[in-house]
Amino acid sequence: MSKIDSANMLRFLDMLLKHGNYTKAAKDLYISQPYLTQTIQNAEKELGIEIINRKSSPLQLTDAGRIYYQYLNSLETEKNNFEKQILRYSSPNNTVIRLGVLSSLGTYLLPLFINSYLSNHPKVKIELHEDIPEANEKKTLNGEIDFLLGQNPETISPKLTVKDRGTHGYFAIIPKTSPYFQKGRKSLEPNSISLKNLLTEQLVLTTHGSAIRRQVDYLLQKYRVTPNVILESNNIFTTAKLATSGLGVTLLPESIYVYPNADEFNIYPLPQSVISLDYFIAYQADKTLNQAEQDLIDSFLNNLQRNIDADPTLL
Repeated sequence: MSKIDSANMLRFLDMLLKHGNYTKAAKDLYISQPYLTQTIQNAEKELGIEIINRKSSPLQLTDAGRIYYQYLNSLETEKNNFEKQILRYSSPNNTVIRLGVLSSLGTYLLPLFINSYLSNHPKVKIELHEDIPEANEKKTLNGEIDFLLGQNPETISPKLTVKDRGTHGYFAIIPKTSPYFQKGRKSLEPNSISLKNLLTEQLVLTTHGSAIRRQVDYLLQKYRVTPNVILESNNIFTTAKLATSGLGVTLLPESIYVYPNADEFNIYPLPQSVISLDYFIAYQADKTLNQAEQDLIDSFLNNLQRNIDADPTLL
């Protein structure tokens, strides 16, 4: 394998693919064009392959070059993972807390407490693992991450200790394409529309397996509605955007902010007695918490409670 530093080679190739020629790439890399050309040629000589297809304009990778490029990326990923793991042992004076959360959920939960927590714990390093809930729950059970942030703890493994705080509500987005839309009204009165009727509309939903979808599916079963799902997405912000653009009705937790537009859609609050959620932090049941970890849990719960007590309305 090439003796040239993998990080530098990956950086060189990234810039070369970005610009499609050696001159502009070298300029952005702050190196000479002959040096960049020679570096690529030396790598090709060592590997016994052509990395760059010089017959194409702009320059592109050859088939072998793409394999090499993927290899370089994998090396950097492995190196980054190694550095994160070893940091827990190489820096005994610092605490690394690995926190798992769905990225769309993290945009709401993390700002509530991370800033204040880290200001009180400057030596703590937070390592985020943004993945789907099922994957992060498995990582928590396996000890690959320390804490899991999520919503609706009812289905979490009994091998995890769960600390939850709630309750938060849901609202529906009713676009102007729906017969239930009322032009000129940002939000509609609670209980003014039959939820069963609303669920028979064209729906834009998150994919199966998400905590939100599980609750929506429960409602569909409760009201014996066969849903007309136009599109599914694993990103709650995508479903929100599609609903507000008129594709169909969607149900969102109040943690998702939607800027009102009375000419395009209504916001319809749903009763918490019908659909609601609790946010939680979970960790291995047999885990012995250090002070920094206990403070993280307390910070999460206390700041979330303050958010509830403030009763912020997104409507």
